Amino acid sequence: MKRIAVQGIVGSFHEDAAQKYFSEKIKVVECKSFTSVCQLIDTDKVDFAVLAIENSIAGSLLKNYQLIRDYHLRIIGEIYLHIQMNLMAIPGVKPADITDIYSHPIALQQCVEYIEKYFPNAELHEGMDTASAARFISEERPVNAAAIGNLRSAELYKLNILETGIETNKKNYTRFLILAKHGNPTEKANKASLCFEVGHFYGALARVLNVFAENEINLAKIQSVPIIGKPNEYTIHVDVEWENMENYERAIHQTLKSVSSLAILGEYERGEVYLHDQ
Repeated sequence: MKRIAVQGIVGSFHEDAAQKYFSEKIKVVECKSFTSVCQLIDTDKVDFAVLAIENSIAGSLLKNYQLIRDYHLRIIGEIYLHIQMNLMAIPGVKPADITDIYSHPIALQQCVEYIEKYFPNAELHEGMDTASAARFISEERPVNAAAIGNLRSAELYKLNILETGIETNKKNYTRFLILAKHGNPTEKANKASLCFEVGHFYGALARVLNVFAENEINLAKIQSVPIIGKPNEYTIHVDVEWENMENYERAIHQTLKSVSSLAILGEYERGEVYLHDQ
């Protein structure tokens, strides 16, 4: 059984992403931090890890880019998960009973319009992640409190769903990367994550980007990440997609002539987008 490290506990969005990505039964290893996740991979204590890298509302997690590079991990896959928020409580609790709501601060922020409309006087408790909030409600069994989280945590901790889809933005997705200590070559690869550095002169970055365009390589994402200890210097992270592997290989060869450093963080199959939390 594959061991998969995730940030958070069983029932978290990370664990949900792991369950959806791996088709077989897996052993989820809970971690308190993203650093701990990477350490487990680096020391061979788990087989793979699931790491959030960007959210359509909150943006990129720059620290996680740095962790992938610091631990020399390889990206072998990705998955996009629809972030749907739901109000949940122990059986018997009705919306009129609720005076306290528990969840992660970002989750509460994502549901602020719903909370202000239906629970304007509720006290908000934001000291835990969404799955931990669900577990707390399940274990403590308060008759006047609810948690906000995903459907999986409600199922795991046997809570009733009082309202589904309470998030303000209904098109919120998080992209999760699947990480391993070593690469996992696949003939199905049609996407890659790269990082490189260019010189400080006009047109340096444009020259590299033009190489991808000339080889019919789609630039799916570009992100600059500050280099620690080097003011005004950045590592450029890009995700590229292609239909023809030969075009991609030629583009990489040509790019080497225009950068001061280049690292291929992973070549993998473009990930699925899960449209609903189910």
